[in-house]
Amino acid sequence: MTLQAGFLEELKYRGLVNDYSDPEELERLLVTEPVALYCGFDPTADSLHIGHLLPMMTLQRFQMAGHRPIALAGGGTGLIGDPSGKTVERTLNPREVVESWVEKIKNQLSLFLDFDAKTNPALLLNNYDWISQLNVIEYLRDIGKYFSVNAMLAKDSVKTRIENRDVGISYTEFSYMILQSYDYYWLAKHHGCKLQIGGSDQWGNITTGIDLIRRTLQSPAYALTLPLITTSEGKKFGKTEAGAVWLDASKTSPYQFYQFWINITDQDVIKFIKYFTFLDRDTISQLESAVRDRPEKREAQQRLAYEVTSMIHGRSEADMARQTAAALFKGEISSLTEDQLKDALAGVPTTSLDEGRGGEMSLLDLVVEAGLCPSRSRGRTDIESGAIYVNDIREADQGRKVSDLARLHRRYVVLRKGKKNYHLVIIE
Repeated sequence: MTLQAGFLEELKYRGLVNDYSDPEELERLLVTEPVALYCGFDPTADSLHIGHLLPMMTLQRFQMAGHRPIALAGGGTGLIGDPSGKTVERTLNPREVVESWVEKIKNQLSLFLDFDAKTNPALLLNNYDWISQLNVIEYLRDIGKYFSVNAMLAKDSVKTRIENRDVGISYTEFSYMILQSYDYYWLAKHHGCKLQIGGSDQWGNITTGIDLIRRTLQSPAYALTLPLITTSEGKKFGKTEAGAVWLDASKTSPYQFYQFWINITDQDVIKFIKYFTFLDRDTISQLESAVRDRPEKREAQQRLAYEVTSMIHGRSEADMARQTAAALFKGEISSLTEDQLKDALAGVPTTSLDEGRGGEMSLLDLVVEAGLCPSRSRGRTDIESGAIYVNDIREADQGRKVSDLARLHRRYVVLRKGKKNYHLVIIE
């Protein structure tokens, strides 16, 4: 495979470069030879989340540019815990739990990399395979002697914890950077790895690994860190009121995943399109114009949502998510399948009623029972003013029996007050 000219400049255009070591030498290296590089992913849950997308997609970009990516599942380091960015000690998870998480993470990493490429196939490794083989004497004599405690104490991830006397840091987490450095050394020795990428909070760990490689193998090694992703409001990316946005469809459904991206602000959407899609510069420029000239159409958000959902969940799921979102927006909720309906309304307030009691209730009784209206007087006002919708159809008859209301898929009644205040009624 021919190396992509101007690859580092492309990364910079997309805002993907926070910092990198030996700039002139690394720039020269990336255009003269296929570089083996790696990024580690510790298993801290049974799924990766969208906070992991940037490093995974950056590995993918390197492979597309002709380089050789190594995705490293941290089955060993995951048993220890990285103190970077953490104000308290991590909970140590049992080995069998971490092993099960590693297997799930491996499958997700496989979405991004081509392991069968003829010239630069990707590798998927687990650092438990070599860390578990270390014995204490080897660890202390052959590795530990290269690490200055003074330098380790000066690292931000350690210094922050030490300064908090109520929390501190255990030797277990203190040793994390040694193990991560050993990963880099092992990959350099056995796979010719010359570059490690990671989040900006990993700079200290990566450069410590560079120093170990230079001392032991007398070989050059490099670091490239990605930016910490925050929204224009300064909030951490990838979190919602419901928690993290996961890549596993059983934890975050494709529709919920799609909706996360649809809700990206105009201030952030172009930045995230550059980060999380492979759209070319001309297309990005057109979407940038759309944000400026036609913000109400949210064309950029729709394109971003579709591209990322397709990448993670496939085109058919992205099509269905887009169809579901369009039906809700147009007031065509009755066109949704039962699965689409449940997915679209997952998380909205729900009231379950039995057929006997529920059927005899009036619409006024129902909106009060469901909590959509705080009182009967308010309910009358809202219904008479046309603010109440049943299955996306305005309903002005407050005395209408629930038994007379149309049901979706024989058991659902969707109430809506105003534009976005939904309530799902399930009649058993």
